[in-house]
Amino acid sequence: MDIALFLVQLLNGVQYGLLLFLIASGLTLVFGVMGILNLAHGSMYMVGAYLAYYFVTATGSFGVAAVISAIIALLLGILIERTLIIRLYRRNHLDQVLLTIGMIFVFNALQSLLWGNDPLGVAVPAWLDGSIALTEFVEYPVYRLFVSLLCILVAAAMYLTINRTRLGMLIRAGESNRAMVEALGVDINRLYTIVFAAGVMLAAVAGIASAPMVSVVPGMGEHVLISCFVVVVIGGMGSIKGALVAALLVGIVDTFASVLLPQVSSMMIYILMAVILLLKPRACSLTE
Repeated sequence: MDIALFLVQLLNGVQYGLLLFLIASGLTLVFGVMGILNLAHGSMYMVGAYLAYYFVTATGSFGVAAVISAIIALLLGILIERTLIIRLYRRNHLDQVLLTIGMIFVFNALQSLLWGNDPLGVAVPAWLDGSIALTEFVEYPVYRLFVSLLCILVAAAMYLTINRTRLGMLIRAGESNRAMVEALGVDINRLYTIVFAAGVMLAAVAGIASAPMVSVVPGMGEHVLISCFVVVVIGGMGSIKGALVAALLVGIVDTFASVLLPQVSSMMIYILMAVILLLKPRACSLTE
């Protein structure tokens, strides 16, 4: 592998890892603060991609479509939490798994009803439809760099929100001791609604950003959900910082494995997870 190809794959790995972080951060936040194991989280990624396709087709503007889709995803998260997830707070993880698996089937059925089962595509915005020369013979798409920058900005905003705001203080307190936060007079139901809706929107934003780079297909959320669970396990349950480190690691390993070891690339992230579990069995947090 020459330097140019190595650089391209490294950029692809970082970009994929940052997208995984957007999805996994919402998953680990919901589990860490609310104790909810949401197997339908990948469906929110699929919803974001299909909403982007629909509104790009309807408006002709990717920017307008992205904003509308993100707002709808936020409202959808509020609706789901207030009508379904709220019933799971005092139940065990088996009940959570059964309900959220059912949600996967519902979202897949709605997707098939609304958009059919054919692969769909979203055009790259004209103002990002270009390439940057890495070497004399190798170029890299501007849109992929834009997605990486967007993910970094969202990660920075999450860090500032969680560590520098009152809402973030309540989220961290709720993760540590939910009963004490409620006893101090905090409206824990409202906090849970905010956290769950934010997690749904993060996954949908990742789907929106991915839509011009991948085919928008049925079931696309299930595949990415498995990778996100690997990220959550490696990074440590409830750890946003750990999720970022783990997502970058998984993205880079998966990307290079696809090029260098295509025969076994599908199992490399699980091998990575197993190795880290062996080396750091306690909570498996890369940031400890």
